[in-house]
Amino acid sequence: MTDHRCWVYGDNVNTDVIFPGKYTYTLKTPADIAAHALEDLDPTFASQVQPGDVIVAGRNWGMGSSREQGVTSLKYNGVSILVAASFSGLYFRNCINQGVLPIVCPGLNAIVQTGDTIQIDLTNAVITAAGQSFSFPRLSPSVQAIMDAGGLLPMLQRRFARSG
Repeated sequence: MTDHRCWVYGDNVNTDVIFPGKYTYTLKTPADIAAHALEDLDPTFASQVQPGDVIVAGRNWGMGSSREQGVTSLKYNGVSILVAASFSGLYFRNCINQGVLPIVCPGLNAIVQTGDTIQIDLTNAVITAAGQSFSFPRLSPSVQAIMDAGGLLPMLQRRFARSG
């Protein structure tokens, strides 16, 4: 079980708020992309987030465009787990592809605030916060294999390196 500091956000946060679309084709380095994560929603995020922190959000996190920077801008800031009441389908898949764990856990965002600490037990699929426990669904074995490899591209690179 690991402790994680929370950054809590609401429902229907779209990818243009997670990573402003105006930077999509101008910023290239991970550091530059990380510096603009959530700047329109929470201007303090990029300067104060620490590796191991988690996003805890409401419903439909990541709605909007399919741009991968909505996930990579958080990943480049050290966020490797996102917990939301629900995710948009495209965003959920982008998380998997980038090796960032999306956990579906309705209700957690209602009991925690930014700065609170939660415990995530990946082995037993349980989050503990404010004296309460929340179960979450495990990933399918095929999706877990992608996560274990660090994302889709690393998994494919390993697969092709072995076969070629």
